[in-house]
Amino acid sequence: MFRDNKNNKNFRPDAYVILFCVLVLVAILTYIIPAGSFERQTNELGITTIVPDSYKFVERQPTDFFDIFLAIQEGFIRASDMIFLVLIIGGTFTVIEKTGAIDALILKTIQKTKNREWLLFAAIISMLSILGGMGIISISVIAFIPIGISLAKAMNLDALVGVAVMYLGAYSGFAIGFMDPIRTGLAQQIAELPIYSGLAYRFVIFMMIVIVTLLYIIWYANRIKKDPKKSILAENRFPKLDVQMQKSITLEFNLRHLFVLTPLIFGIGIYIYGALRWDWSTNELAAMFILIALLTAIFDKMGANAFVQTFIDGCKNIFYGAAIIGLARGIVIVMENGMIIDTIVQGIYATIQSFSNVTGAIAMFIVHGLFNFVVSSGTAHASIMIPIMTPLADLMNIPRQVAVQAYTMGDGFTNVINPLSGTLMAILAISGIPLTKWFKFAVPLVLIWFAIGMIFMAMAVWINWGPM
Repeated sequence: MFRDNKNNKNFRPDAYVILFCVLVLVAILTYIIPAGSFERQTNELGITTIVPDSYKFVERQPTDFFDIFLAIQEGFIRASDMIFLVLIIGGTFTVIEKTGAIDALILKTIQKTKNREWLLFAAIISMLSILGGMGIISISVIAFIPIGISLAKAMNLDALVGVAVMYLGAYSGFAIGFMDPIRTGLAQQIAELPIYSGLAYRFVIFMMIVIVTLLYIIWYANRIKKDPKKSILAENRFPKLDVQMQKSITLEFNLRHLFVLTPLIFGIGIYIYGALRWDWSTNELAAMFILIALLTAIFDKMGANAFVQTFIDGCKNIFYGAAIIGLARGIVIVMENGMIIDTIVQGIYATIQSFSNVTGAIAMFIVHGLFNFVVSSGTAHASIMIPIMTPLADLMNIPRQVAVQAYTMGDGFTNVINPLSGTLMAILAISGIPLTKWFKFAVPLVLIWFAIGMIFMAMAVWINWGPM
């Protein structure tokens, strides 16, 4: 059944294939890496931390063949709350998208700022970045690429500008995930932090990244305006502009759309209040999204059967990303059962203990960025790396909130230049932009993002960024 893959020169292993290989490798490592353990204690906030200098070797607990498959099942069980949360969020946002309210809001913004180029860029990027930061738009940004390219064509720019406004606009927010219940929420849950905690500082980072992204795109667009030959795509500024690209902007944003979006706005606001006041967590967030989906369907006058079918379709669409959490958690379980996580943490700590906590935080940030090229799924990335980075952060006196943000930014920033990203490759296929040309445009911006990220990582350690 793998014969076709062998004959395909462009074959790239699926994320599940990669993770299963990692699972087997980790199982083998339980026979090689010595078993060890730290002593642990629970503080007054109920957070479990390791006791520094308490590491000791213990009896080896190697993983046998059948335990590999038991770990997968156990991973799904232990991660069930997050898996179902992701499924419910997927269903909810599909119901919201079905109403057309999000599309109409974006298109209304485009219409209002038409013929005012830089204001148009600022409006679109601001809106998409907020939606991306809330986890509402990520993969679905693909649908807006044709609009972006058509607008860039009308402004006599190039396809890179059209793609950048839509894609980087959304992902400049998605990379920070200031209110993303899936990526940031999962990482915070694993790190034993309240979901949505640290929002104020995270929003400051978000603002800085979005502003820099906007200025970078405007700088490049101005450069082309003055001299079209300076376009990175100078020889063919619109490689794939055809009739299908000319997506008409006909959807009108009206009071019904505004009414439909109120459950989402108030629902998330109520949850944030509940998380801060009543210690609400994953289960309450899932319940809130179910309520948001139901009220959205009622306000849109969506039929009961249509609502159920739309919600289930949304769950199906996101199942791939939800289920991968369980498989990734299985890898952690093998490391836990084999008693090698603490040994890995101790090994890393012994290597970098001479680093300051600021340098350690920056190193975490870079490691997450590089790891994304191996495991491109954000949820799988968090499930594997946060259990390792959290105790390491404790040992190095790095706030856990910093460890979580190192993951969200490291993973998020490299998404836009990662050839393993299905979203990126789909966008390049639609736009006709060669990968090498995209690298030439996007890599300088990603380096700027990383430089800003390092500054904010250092500041976060200095101010001892806590849950807040």
